[in-house]
Amino acid sequence: MKKIISVTALLVTATLAFSASAAKEISRQQVQEMNLEKIGVITTTDTNAPMDAKAELSAKADQLGGSYYVIIAAEERGRMLAEAEVYK
Repeated sequence: MKKIISVTALLVTATLAFSASAAKEISRQQVQEMNLEKIGVITTTDTNAPMDAKAELSAKADQLGGSYYVIIAAEERGRMLAEAEVYK
């Protein structure tokens, strides 16, 4: 029983830590106000819905070391295509 509680606590902590570190979508105006540094551009081409594209962009921004991203292009051609600039 004690082991189950420990594993559950670990999973909750890991989930909260991941959520806290996920890159956040912001506007171009916020980039200027926060004086952020652009560190790259990311794309997604294989998602079915806008929310899936945002989740994938956030994950890719995290991998690049970014804290924020700005979507600069998006369109739907049977699949969601999106491009974003990544900032830290």
